[in-house]
Amino acid sequence: MTPVDYLPLLIMIVTAIIFAALALMVSALLGPRRPTHRKLMPYESGNIVSDTDPGRRRFPVKFYLIAMLFTIFDVEVAFFYPWAVVFRQLKVFGFQVMLLFVAVLLIGFFYLWKKGAFEWD
Repeated sequence: MTPVDYLPLLIMIVTAIIFAALALMVSALLGPRRPTHRKLMPYESGNIVSDTDPGRRRFPVKFYLIAMLFTIFDVEVAFFYPWAVVFRQLKVFGFQVMLLFVAVLLIGFFYLWKKGAFEWD
């Protein structure tokens, strides 16, 4: 490939950057500015921040664990789409590989379930 082949990609990137910068400038110039004391207060997860609270509090690790597990299993589902598109071309081999993929996912899922990773309390 020659550098000229990348010209449409360069044009698209430059256009996207110009559009984003223009949108930010227009909203900054034309957007309403009505700051109030309540709007300028820090907001932290629905809790009103006071000067007596410590800056850093301990959060349960379960919250992050559930978020990571959801992300992992959600992203894995995205692998089903390209497989479904070429399913007929892959024939039996593609089906067997996807069964293996699903089996590994299910083993991981049931392992986490048995360990109590999905328990919120």
